[in-house]
Amino acid sequence: MDWYMMNCELLATCSALGYLEGDVYHREPDCLESVKDLIRYLRHEDETRDVRQQLGAAQILQNDLLPIMVQYPQDKVLFDAVIRLMVNLTQPALLCFGKVPADAASRHHFLQVLSYLQAYKEAFASEKVFGVLSEKLYDLLQLDWEQRQEEDTLLIERILLLLRNVLHVPPDPAEEQGVDGDASVHDRVLWALHISGMDDLLKFLASAQTEQQWALHVLEIISLMFRDQNPEELAALGQGQAADEHGEDTRELETLRQRELAEKRARVLQRPSRHSRFVGSYVLQGLKAIGDHDIIFHKGLHNLKSYSHDLGKEPRRVPRRRRAAPEAEPPRRSARNVRLFLRHFCQDFLEGCYNRLMLLVKDQLVREKAQQHDETYYLWASAFFMAFNRRRGFRPELVSETVGVRAFHFIEQNLTAYYEMALMDKKEAATWARRMHLALKAYQELLRTVQEMDRSPEQAVRDSSQVIKSNIFYLMEYRQLFLTLFRKFDETKQPRSFLRDLVETAHLFLRMLERFCRGRTGLVVQSKRVRRRKKKPVVAAAPAPQPPELEELWAALAPQLQGCLQGEVPLPEDLVPFDAASEVPVEEQRAAALLQIQGCLRDGRVPPALRLLRAARDVWPEGDVFGAPDAGPAEETRLLREILFAPLPQPAPPEAEEPEEEEEEEEEEEEETVQVSEKEFNFLDYLKQFACAPVVRALVLLLRGYERNSPRTNHCAARLLHRLARDLRMEALLFQLSLFATFHRLLSDPAAAAHQELVALAKFILGKFFALAATNKKAFVELLFWKSPAAVWEMTQGYSSLREGEGAVRSRVPPWTPQEEQELRELYWKYKEVEGQDVVSAILAQLPAPGRTRRQVVKQLVRLGLAASTRDFPRDRKGTRIVLWTQEQEEELTRLFEEFQSSDDVLGNIMKHLTARRSRARVVEKLLGLGLVAERKELYKKRRRKGQGPPVPGAAGAPAVPAQDSSAEDGDSEEEEEEDEEEDEGEEGPMEEHGAPEEGAGGRLVYRLHREGLGGPLRWLQTCLRRTAGDREEDGASHPVPLVPLTEENEDAMENRRFRALLRQLGLRPPASEQESFWRIPAALTPQQLRRAAASIAHRGPDPPGSPQGLLESPACPQDLDAAEQPPAGLGSDSESEEPVPVPSPVQPGTKRRRELDSEDEAAGSSGAEPAPTAPGSEEDEAEEPQPPGRRKRVRRVEEEEEED
Repeated sequence: MDWYMMNCELLATCSALGYLEGDVYHREPDCLESVKDLIRYLRHEDETRDVRQQLGAAQILQNDLLPIMVQYPQDKVLFDAVIRLMVNLTQPALLCFGKVPADAASRHHFLQVLSYLQAYKEAFASEKVFGVLSEKLYDLLQLDWEQRQEEDTLLIERILLLLRNVLHVPPDPAEEQGVDGDASVHDRVLWALHISGMDDLLKFLASAQTEQQWALHVLEIISLMFRDQNPEELAALGQGQAADEHGEDTRELETLRQRELAEKRARVLQRPSRHSRFVGSYVLQGLKAIGDHDIIFHKGLHNLKSYSHDLGKEPRRVPRRRRAAPEAEPPRRSARNVRLFLRHFCQDFLEGCYNRLMLLVKDQLVREKAQQHDETYYLWASAFFMAFNRRRGFRPELVSETVGVRAFHFIEQNLTAYYEMALMDKKEAATWARRMHLALKAYQELLRTVQEMDRSPEQAVRDSSQVIKSNIFYLMEYRQLFLTLFRKFDETKQPRSFLRDLVETAHLFLRMLERFCRGRTGLVVQSKRVRRRKKKPVVAAAPAPQPPELEELWAALAPQLQGCLQGEVPLPEDLVPFDAASEVPVEEQRAAALLQIQGCLRDGRVPPALRLLRAARDVWPEGDVFGAPDAGPAEETRLLREILFAPLPQPAPPEAEEPEEEEEEEEEEEEETVQVSEKEFNFLDYLKQFACAPVVRALVLLLRGYERNSPRTNHCAARLLHRLARDLRMEALLFQLSLFATFHRLLSDPAAAAHQELVALAKFILGKFFALAATNKKAFVELLFWKSPAAVWEMTQGYSSLREGEGAVRSRVPPWTPQEEQELRELYWKYKEVEGQDVVSAILAQLPAPGRTRRQVVKQLVRLGLAASTRDFPRDRKGTRIVLWTQEQEEELTRLFEEFQSSDDVLGNIMKHLTARRSRARVVEKLLGLGLVAERKELYKKRRRKGQGPPVPGAAGAPAVPAQDSSAEDGDSEEEEEEDEEEDEGEEGPMEEHGAPEEGAGGRLVYRLHREGLGGPLRWLQTCLRRTAGDREEDGASHPVPLVPLTEENEDAMENRRFRALLRQLGLRPPASEQESFWRIPAALTPQQLRRAAASIAHRGPDPPGSPQGLLESPACPQDLDAAEQPPAGLGSDSESEEPVPVPSPVQPGTKRRRELDSEDEAAGSSGAEPAPTAPGSEEDEAEEPQPPGRRKRVRRVEEEEEED
């Protein structure tokens, strides 16, 4: 279609606008209606933008709209309509089409619209046009806010949008091919804007208190004004730096001249001194042709160096998806008068507008009042104006709004978000890469500003810099940012300029970090570690039991139910069927309560079921669903039976997603949790993270274009490679053929004198390589591969060093030899058909050394094709799903309890001899349900401290168990801790009963925890126990008190297995349900028991594990022990005649003195001075112990207070 052949209606509308006669425009009477009609036509144009193209081809804006605006500014309605039409006509082509079209037809329309926009921009390069716009904008801004109408506000916005659209038009490369210093169309528009005074109005809008709503518009216009400018060159303008610019240009020309002269000399040398009539043919020995013969060369010898196998071949076409990302337009230098005006604008903007405008923009971005991706203007302004300020007499107060930890955090957040979007949104990866480049430049300039603050003469500025750096270097996100960007750099999505800025920023960050660490010892930084825990597999719902099975179950539950109804079996108190804060409706919670009661009954747990029934009756009394309020035992029995037999609808289990083929080898799903801790920072350890193939590959790619790089870029890349090669002593990491090709081109370059640093690096690396090649002939083959630190170690130390365990990394899984694979096949076919036996377990029992794990054997069976997936070999799960106790099993449990009731470990012996496999928690519950034990502490393992002899009949206070070996006791202790953890994990209900700890609880664990460096958490625990004891004495009431760790050290201790075991031994209760997060001090513990528990964890010196604190080894018989030599009475002891051992307060100034006196007592006891034999545990024993007078007074005072209680 010929766009010059306009539509009839459109042509008639344009003709009704008016006509231009010379410099005077005569408007028609229907001019205003015609403008409105054009606006209406543009609103209904098709996807090819036909109306826009016809108006552009007819040059309506140049010939009609601009003259109307210039000559009739007093007509407010017409002026407003013309501005609306011009804003529509000048909107960017990308905004019209959404994106650059891919098909040829749409792309042609896109380019056509773009060409019309470039013509519009040239028409706007007029002082008259911008003069009218600035005068109109000035008049509107003079109005106060109460006088300004809505039409005035819309006109201000449209003028700013028109200015934005004009400045946004990209340059036409075919038309603007002038040299630096010539005035382009963009420069002429900027000069017209400056002459009209529009720049002063923009500064007013940026600084005025009443014009905050235009902050983003102004920032966007300013970013488009400085689109082609370099902030450092702009700041250096007018300061006598013209000679520097001239010198830089001279150096570039000199480099080009040297290369040209070298090429001329090479051509002269190639030309022979005497012409040969016969060119001749030569055989190139050692260079094979297609066959087995040497190549025959039919040209002169002067062309031999340029010979290649690729001569005469067509270059291979690179697919579009593998092409390098296009670079941005090369920077050009604007006219000098334009640069001078822009420099003055920058100075005024920094002094009066920058901090305020950036604060407003940041606030709108944080509150999400801006449009999408408007943060890119903020990032550009931060980088540009901070660079200008740094180069133009650095004044930190001018850019204080964008210098700080919050600025680092904001930029890092956006940079990370752009990086993640570039990985997810593959189609728009190039666009996200450009935004990521803007954020990276802002981050780089922020680092340079902080570095410049270090050099400030003001001490306050230097202190602020140290605070910023300490916060930045402490956080792990900032240290790992550059490693992530290096590893994910993709040259097909990110241009070479992004890589240049990345290398320069990484070099700057490393240098600042190195200087920050210099002279500092014990620098602590944050570290994050990902912990993987195996999720419990989703178990399919078991089929509903049949009525006969339910009858048997009800018969088995009847005795236990009668005991609960008669009060013989205690009911749990913390079961609540209703959650008022939950979003689940009340009706659904009532149905869930019924299901919960039925589940407890079918699991054989009658006390929780009865408790839930009574609690649900209190919550939902209406309808008597859970019985009448005054229901008796018979009614409750009937209700429980009906609930047990009722076919309640079971909730559907969540469907497990089908795993991919690559994940079939994972037997158990893992969940990741991030654990934050602190560690001492080592700069070399951090630098070792850069010793990887992606970083080296990116640096080699950047050095490939060393001729086009700036000297600073080459210096940063060379310095990073030097750090890897020299500081880390990993020269072999750079033994790569592509890098050597760059070195060869560099060393043969006539202009190599301008790259002395690269030349020195090349010679150093090449020297190291040839020195290694003299001893390792495989080094030449290693040139073809990118290397890791492990490969570097093998390459330099020997290829068997890693397998022998001499290197830093060692192979954990030994390889399978052919003989082992054959033996594995035979064992598999041997045990495959055996029923009732685990194939993998049988194979593991027959495999010789080195031992293999189950996972290794299963994976190897899958690799050999003997199994389709690791799911063919399910692992035997710990525990069992059996929840019902038959009558025979209850009789067996009763018999075993009576048999081992007097043994040291009742529960352990029962578990060993029990026929049906059950968890410890189930066995304990059943023993409680049968009434064989009254409380859990009766099942605890009875222990005895080392040094005590066998029990003597008739002796008071004789120990209950014989002395055990220290190592055996350690093993039992660890085993019991693990079993306690499994018991806690296996219990579905909360732990209601927590007895007091046994006598001397925690002595060995306290010693071990002190050895592990957990003295601080132990002191914290001791303080909590004593404070709780004091509070309970003052208040006279006891409530469960949570242990809330407020420091990271205490939080880590609460996750320690031994520390939790100590809490259990002291009688503390773990979180009872998902709604609890902290351990609690039970309400049942008295103040005296809490003080004894605090005294039991006091650390009195580095005693050996075999002799806990507080116990004195007596040379006499056990019955002659003094009261001071007896262990403290256990918490919750049955003996009421014993008084608790008094403990001094936490703040004890004479602790050291007391420890010395204790040691003197021990020495006296060991020398033979034995006290008179008395009954242990009596009150007189405390008085007979030799103590300082002050201590005896405190002991007597505490005893008197306890007697009064």
